Amino acid sequence: MRFIAIFPFLCAVVALTLSLLCVFAGSKPGYIEDADILTLNISMLGHTAINASSSSSSLLNSIESSIKGDLNNAITNFARSLGIHDFYSAHLLDYCEGYYAPVALANSTSHPNRNVTKCSNHTALFHFDPTSIIQKELKPGVSLQNLHWPSAIQDGLRTLEAASKVMVILYYVGIAVTGLAIIGSIIAIVTGGTLSAIVNLMLAIIAFLVLGIASGIVTVMVVKATNMINQHGNDIGIAAYKGRKFLAMTWVATAVMLVAAIAWIADCCVGRRNRTTYIKEGREGRL
Repeated sequence: MRFIAIFPFLCAVVALTLSLLCVFAGSKPGYIEDADILTLNISMLGHTAINASSSSSSLLNSIESSIKGDLNNAITNFARSLGIHDFYSAHLLDYCEGYYAPVALANSTSHPNRNVTKCSNHTALFHFDPTSIIQKELKPGVSLQNLHWPSAIQDGLRTLEAASKVMVILYYVGIAVTGLAIIGSIIAIVTGGTLSAIVNLMLAIIAFLVLGIASGIVTVMVVKATNMINQHGNDIGIAAYKGRKFLAMTWVATAVMLVAAIAWIADCCVGRRNRTTYIKEGREGRL
């Protein structure tokens, strides 16, 4: 039994677990929902719309005229009267939506408690399109144009659609290869041999590269999307936050597969040295 193979086996198990959590996070309300890629906060949208130009629909005017009380309650009442939620969080395969508790904040950079009310169905090649999602939720008679929604946000997210689909495919491949690495590690633990170590080394390297590329793509996408949304949406009360927990999980999964590959390199070197020593001792014994 090759005990040294237990360590890369454990690394592969950790990588597979974290990768699966990244993929299935947010599959239902309360299920690792905080491990989102990006969160869109539109809880302040009502506040800016109240002070916007007078080119609003009659429904908006009636809602605005009925809002009383302090600013936080006004913002909450306005947004919910329109039928929209306070936040929308994007995941790899779906999105979730909900409200901030106890009320929407006047400071869009704050992070209050989140009450997730719904998560969408899983889509194999999901792409987060908040413009379409919010437009569908708005009550009849109100459009995003009435709320001065920046077209630059939609245009910017559309340019990232192809990259987001490639990223999802890479996660699928990374999970599959990591699963093969686990099976290969089990075989190596039981049977031993240099060949099994080399095969497992190749699997670990492939898994590391695929997960690394996927993590790199999602990191670049998150940075670009949040910067773009905050740049164009700040004036109307839209804010975006990076999914730091998701990024931490995906990069840790990548890192442990790198550690697994290094462990297999060490195993190959140790096995080769032991074999060389064995052959040398055998020759000396015959002499």
